[in-house]
Amino acid sequence: MKAILVAVVAIVLAGCASYSGRGLAPGQSSAAEVEAVMGPPAERSHSANGETVLWFPRFPFGRQSYAARIGADGKLIAIEQRLTPENVARLQPGRTTAKEVHDLLGPPWREDAYPRLAREIWTYPMMASDPTPKHFYVQFSGDGVVRELYLLDDPDWRARDSFE
Repeated sequence: MKAILVAVVAIVLAGCASYSGRGLAPGQSSAAEVEAVMGPPAERSHSANGETVLWFPRFPFGRQSYAARIGADGKLIAIEQRLTPENVARLQPGRTTAKEVHDLLGPPWREDAYPRLAREIWTYPMMASDPTPKHFYVQFSGDGVVRELYLLDDPDWRARDSFE
């Protein structure tokens, strides 16, 4: 029984350590090591300078989206948590495109189309400056440009909170 408990604790601790890429070293860790620690990426994107970004969103229960930037040499440049109030503030209605939002924040948790309104809404679960979990909604028009941004309390969190 004690051996089982020790094994379970070790597995849980290993899972926690790999959630954000803890233990990986920029300039030393390879792309394969990043995937071994963080799991398979949800997406991969490539840039003209040879850099690859491996996306590790932790949705729907987590509120982080990690971008592991890999250099042309196959080594880790950095792991960045992209769902931050600072990155959200960089988005500009009427100017920022869907590609720019994706490149900055990563793949959304949900993509909902509203064809009658000629709109699409991307949802990102995240945390802001207060302790209440949030949903960040990015609304695009048919031309793929941001039209509206909303940072609202997570509706599911409120529902759970009211029943306790």
